Amino acid sequence: MDDRSSHGAVLTRRRAATIQDVADAAGVSRAAVSKVIRNAYGVSEQMRTRVEAAIERLDYHPRVAARVMRGSSFTLGLEIPQIGNDFHSTIAAAATDVLAATPYQLVIAPIRDPQQGDRALQSLVDRQVDGIIAVAPLVSGDWLDDLAGRVPVVMVGRHDESTEYDTVAGDDEAGAEQVMEHLVELGHRRIAFLDVDRSRRAGGKPFISPTGRDPHSIRRRVYYEHMGALGLPPLVVEAHGHMEEDAAAAVVPLLAAPSRPTAIFAGHDMLAVGALRAVAGAGLDARDVSVAGFDDIPIASHPLISLTSVDQQGYAIGREAVRLLLERIGGRTDAVRMVMPVTLRVRGSTAPPRDS
Repeated sequence: MDDRSSHGAVLTRRRAATIQDVADAAGVSRAAVSKVIRNAYGVSEQMRTRVEAAIERLDYHPRVAARVMRGSSFTLGLEIPQIGNDFHSTIAAAATDVLAATPYQLVIAPIRDPQQGDRALQSLVDRQVDGIIAVAPLVSGDWLDDLAGRVPVVMVGRHDESTEYDTVAGDDEAGAEQVMEHLVELGHRRIAFLDVDRSRRAGGKPFISPTGRDPHSIRRRVYYEHMGALGLPPLVVEAHGHMEEDAAAAVVPLLAAPSRPTAIFAGHDMLAVGALRAVAGAGLDARDVSVAGFDDIPIASHPLISLTSVDQQGYAIGREAVRLLLERIGGRTDAVRMVMPVTLRVRGSTAPPRDS
């Protein structure tokens, strides 16, 4: 064999497998291989097994450039606000874990100002992602309907009834009810609700609509309903941001008031951790001021934190959001609204009030 034939043999042996090679090896069409690679909706397990075996045997790696030309980039977008919020990090971790077994890569678009949610989502569309998972409470439903007409969308944390996109969220109403019932059963009557300053965080417009379907609107509404049913005056305290230090700064003057609350229901766990910092800094404990949160982020169960919080299955929410998005990409068109069950995790941050 001369040098040219030897070189040709090496090139032949090194030729990358194509989608047609996989189709031939599996005994299916190229379209069937493409559906398996995209984890398309409705693929049978038998076909998936045959195609995946052929892909592994041939060491087939689809070319990203070719995907884009065919209308698929094999990237998914994830938009999350407050990247320092552990609940959002849990959603991102779940999405990353699920996609590890697929050809898809995750592109994360974090934002600091919830008012910028539509811009972040549009930036993902401009990057030709195949689908989007988003935590965007301030983006209007009409805008999202239009977006979902161009790219598959799954919204996390919203309870919308759109026919254009899917939603997956924890049961915010049931969770807030569990918190309020727990505090009342402990004997608390002076209960404050710790929220975010809506005017400051949204350019003068309401951060949360009183009749909205986003988590904080629902939790706040349930708080008002319970206080009203008991004939108790509500007390809403608003932090200037979502982070721990924002919450602590808002709670400090509250603790110095002549008739301070005996319990604080924080809209989410980062606010609750800030409230705990303020309570400890004032030399108080759970018998003086109990604190309950929402999300059950990992640090909530730490023995030195021991935060009573609502577990809304953040990891499962991220996992289900990916599953729904892949179904959308695969061809499903009917809208799905998924509500995850929640559980109140009672820990040391709540206790009967000292004067009970």
